[in-house]
Amino acid sequence: MVLFQHVFSGIVLGCIYTLFSLGLTLIYGILGLVNFAHGELYMFGAFLAFYAALLLSANYFISTVLAVVGMLVLGLVIERVVFRPLRGYHDTNIILSTVGLSIFLQNVGILIFGPDPVRFATSFSDISLNFSDFTVSLQRLIVVAVTVVLIVALHFFSQKTRTGKAMRACSQDLTAARMMGINVNRVTAFTVMIGSGLVAIGGALVAPLYLVSPVMGIKACSKAFAVVILGGLGNVPGAILGGFIVGIAESLTAGMVSSHLRDVVPFLILVCVLLFKPEGLFAKHIQEKV
Repeated sequence: MVLFQHVFSGIVLGCIYTLFSLGLTLIYGILGLVNFAHGELYMFGAFLAFYAALLLSANYFISTVLAVVGMLVLGLVIERVVFRPLRGYHDTNIILSTVGLSIFLQNVGILIFGPDPVRFATSFSDISLNFSDFTVSLQRLIVVAVTVVLIVALHFFSQKTRTGKAMRACSQDLTAARMMGINVNRVTAFTVMIGSGLVAIGGALVAPLYLVSPVMGIKACSKAFAVVILGGLGNVPGAILGGFIVGIAESLTAGMVSSHLRDVVPFLILVCVLLFKPEGLFAKHIQEKV
């Protein structure tokens, strides 16, 4: 039962990493842009959910929805002010700009929310379900359930809706999609909004499990990059599988070996992938025609 407990904890971690990494993957897949400020969006999502519950006396789910709405607006602003003007520039310019955005948002978070971590307690935090020797907190079950629903909804959206098909077309060839009449600006803005909304949900889900602080996005972002590279840049199924692989490996290492090594595992996996399969474990090679 101890093994099952660690595996379930790893699944919960995998859900959090997956929600975080999906936004990174979607933005890279369509814009070809690595967003180093994604961790700060995660932090803002957690704080918005916390203050929505604290100041508006909203329940946990309503505060999460309000946080997502706020992050959709912030994502749209970032796409229009930062990402869209960078389109077509050299990768170095883009990287430096997103790093600068990360530093800016982190300091804005410190100014608005203060430097001290806070605890986001919900009505589900202290509720546990016991199955023989296996104990599961209701808050962690909510994390898993919401993640599964979002993964299914994202798959349906990308495969069945007109906007989802336009997003897939843009991810394959942005220039060809524009020539076929797809409004690329609208698709890219919508993509950044979806990525911001997903990471906001991740922040709101993890907030009751850990402390919320303005620097919480730094470690999460570094691990998410490990997940994204493991799954293959721009590969949505790879990001999902990579998130669960890293989460379960990290939890098993912490529980069965040493808790001091848990943060080493994602980067050890990253180094191995870069050495032996740098394109990612689940990346598909597409032959270009000249």
